[in-house]
Amino acid sequence: MFEGFTVEDVDVGDARLQVRHGGCGDPVVLLHGHPRTGSTWHAVAPALVEAGFRVVVPDLRGYGRSRGPAPTADHSAHSKSAVPGDVARLMTHLGHDEFAVVGHDRGSYVALRLGLDQPDRVERVVLIDCIPISEHLRRADARFATAWWHWFFFAQPDIPERVINADPDSWYRGDPDVMGAENHAEWRTAVRDPDVVRAMLEDYRAGLTIDREHEEADRAAGRRLAMPLLVLWSLRDDLEDLYGDPLAIWRDWATTVSGHGIDSGHHFAEEAPDELVAALAPFLRSGGDRR
Repeated sequence: MFEGFTVEDVDVGDARLQVRHGGCGDPVVLLHGHPRTGSTWHAVAPALVEAGFRVVVPDLRGYGRSRGPAPTADHSAHSKSAVPGDVARLMTHLGHDEFAVVGHDRGSYVALRLGLDQPDRVERVVLIDCIPISEHLRRADARFATAWWHWFFFAQPDIPERVINADPDSWYRGDPDVMGAENHAEWRTAVRDPDVVRAMLEDYRAGLTIDREHEEADRAAGRRLAMPLLVLWSLRDDLEDLYGDPLAIWRDWATTVSGHGIDSGHHFAEEAPDELVAALAPFLRSGGDRR
């Protein structure tokens, strides 16, 4: 995977991130979701390099081979106000003052926070298979609770760790034929690590508490993404079934919104990488030269 990319560990303050980076051109950082690592982008990142981009692929704080601080009682150590700082400092370390950010699943919440908190640095945002956490919770009903029950299970203290760590291979099921053998092997190593499992759960615990509070404060203050936003969603997942057109929700959060669905399941960086790159490259390129 990631032939020609540099792989290194970067100290970004109270976290240490494993990052892969390569290519030349406009910088773009790709942020994975749960329970993946940066290797989920193994087909997308080289294609973006081929398309003329400088591509940066970290493991998020606590995921994969990245490590962060110990969990805190208020979950702030894994909040979407803390984790984006890791990414911003990483990009500074790599020499990029301005960049685009692409986030999938949990990584999309990091990307959203980056765009809201650091608009002077984030030129463009792509959010994949998500609406804001607070919007999910505001609309929560029996359908949502049934389909997305894991959010509320992960938020419980201690029990999820005991259940998952008892048999992580059964809990986190992955198909090497779909994921790719090397990506699957990296992911499987990660989910067998109790420290990684704890950090991933803290991500969700922060989501239902401090992250929700921050998003609600943003909406009350009228804060919006000022840069162009591309929203993509998988047509074989349930986002559109639950909420209708996701763009209608995102228009309350951003000034300039575009997007569409892609015929894939949830992990379409692995399932439909060509279609994803075809959507990403023109949007990212339209920002002009930001080197």
